[in-house]
Amino acid sequence: MSLSLRLDQLHSQARENRWLWLFAIFCRVALAAGFIPSGLVKILGERFTVLSVNHPMGNYLEAVYHTGYYYTMIGIMQVTAAVLLLVPRTAILGAVIYFPIILNICILSLAVRFDGSLITSPLMVLANLYLLCWYYHTWKFILPFNHGASQQGFPKWNDLNNTFPTKFFAGVVTTVALVVLFLTNAFEIMPHNMLKDCTMQCKDKQNPQACLTFCDCIHQEGQPLDKCLEAYDKAK
Repeated sequence: MSLSLRLDQLHSQARENRWLWLFAIFCRVALAAGFIPSGLVKILGERFTVLSVNHPMGNYLEAVYHTGYYYTMIGIMQVTAAVLLLVPRTAILGAVIYFPIILNICILSLAVRFDGSLITSPLMVLANLYLLCWYYHTWKFILPFNHGASQQGFPKWNDLNNTFPTKFFAGVVTTVALVVLFLTNAFEIMPHNMLKDCTMQCKDKQNPQACLTFCDCIHQEGQPLDKCLEAYDKAK
């Protein structure tokens, strides 16, 4: 069996299950809810966060805030993607627009170790990928595979299979748990959002003074994260 045919078969089986339909709807609504508030803030020209400019993420967001209509455009694209996701006929377009935005936010959050979206943004990326897979039949022809005839249609709601996909949702729960577990333990030290939050982690470190110096480097001196991490490693 060719790869194209196998993917078509898996996709068709998924689209016949009522629970996977509901999960796709859940992902659409959840992703839309994640972008509408943050997008409206940018469209209205308000600051997205009250983080200090000394914080790596605060410094970045403050710089973006001062870019004028670029800042507004980010908000417009976020709200547009969210609204498109809520409309069944345009959901695939919303998912396509949404993906590069949330992927950028995810990479940024990991790069600066930002508490606010360190866990949520990777989960949103995964939800977005699920939607892209859910609408595989609409974009599969751009792939370099030998595709057969186009999908003739999927079952209506009343004809869907009501069997609960235990293995799939067990995989979802396991994936979420692993993402949370990994990201909460991936970094030896975090800048956190406030100085007091940063210093609270120091009591559990082997070298508390090195940790306190790191926190001061971030929140008091406003130095780049890489420079503060380098100083922390040397102090250990």
